[in-house]
Amino acid sequence: MSKFKVNKTYKEINDKIRSGQVVVVNADEMVDIVNEKGAVKAAESVDIVTTATFAPMCSSGAFINFGQSVPTIKASQVWLNNVPAYGGLAAVDCYIGATEPCLEDPLNKVWPGEFNYGGGHVIQDLVAGKKVHLKATGYGTSCYPNREFEKDVRLSDLRQATLCNPRNGYQNYNCGINLSNKTIYTYMGTLKPKVGNANYSTSGQLSPLFNDPYYKTIGLGTRIFLGGGEGYVTWHGTQHNPAAPRNEKGIPKTPAGTLWVMGDLKQMTPDWIVGVSLRGYGISLAVGIGVPIPVLNEEMAQFTAVSDKDIEVQIVDYSHDYPNGINKNHGFVTYEALKSGMITFNGKEVPTVPLSSVARAREIAQILKDWILSKKFLLGEPQFTLPVS
Repeated sequence: MSKFKVNKTYKEINDKIRSGQVVVVNADEMVDIVNEKGAVKAAESVDIVTTATFAPMCSSGAFINFGQSVPTIKASQVWLNNVPAYGGLAAVDCYIGATEPCLEDPLNKVWPGEFNYGGGHVIQDLVAGKKVHLKATGYGTSCYPNREFEKDVRLSDLRQATLCNPRNGYQNYNCGINLSNKTIYTYMGTLKPKVGNANYSTSGQLSPLFNDPYYKTIGLGTRIFLGGGEGYVTWHGTQHNPAAPRNEKGIPKTPAGTLWVMGDLKQMTPDWIVGVSLRGYGISLAVGIGVPIPVLNEEMAQFTAVSDKDIEVQIVDYSHDYPNGINKNHGFVTYEALKSGMITFNGKEVPTVPLSSVARAREIAQILKDWILSKKFLLGEPQFTLPVS
């Protein structure tokens, strides 16, 4: 016998979608619903909660099959708009990583580097329908005699293009500060000296893994909004760490779970796949992700009622501790405080800077909600959920 008063299945919720009877709210809305009705009544009345995030996610990239040349080639080295792609796959397959800079980039030789163009920008250009210059070289074989091949391609010309991101949607992350006397440039953005600012990068109560902290509904086969199209969770992401310390509500206080996600690049749009230049650090890719959380029971209703005041994040020094591998924090702060624009650190008022966009996350959550209500998007029941230990 189930321990829950409310019990729904994925099939039942999908049948509601098909019949037009499904009730969908976003994660912001669910906070008030559970506070007003309680978890049981909320679970009875709401079927799906849409969650979302939009932020730079460095561990991203795309597998591309660009089709054969005549004569044929085994491409061992590949460049797209002069950005190196990994060619150690089959003959005309490659993988372009979001953080790869173009060959002529001076990097940080002129400090701090601007990193104006790289893999993330190539992916955005392809999604935007722009021409990208492809160059491939090979060493020549009996079956693949060609040694060099160049042409301009658009996304529509490519046989396949699959966004494959090994680590996205981090479940909590650090709040970055700089305790030194000089400005530093990091993947958390520019950090001013003497704690001149505090940077963070999560959409808080809208973020997918905060709404399912123990990964009870997210795993292999979960269907998601990815980059403006439909994608899937295909594995737990790299650095997945479900054993991170948690608060009394089960919310991780330090970096914890991650998602490995994939989707057809040809379905995506440049609004939700955006190349990013991080001054003095490098290149990244801002990715829009939306995950529907099925309210299977009152436990899931309670999880999806998480609020910014419930979520704590550790404050980490990126001037000394982080680069030297010192596992240390300088206290915790809530997302409610971070989103207010100002936190207090050691008695000092410090402005906060988000790398993620809450406004765009809300937009994704609404788009996903609209897809479900218009019967265009069904839940994907995971074959197994993410590991919790």
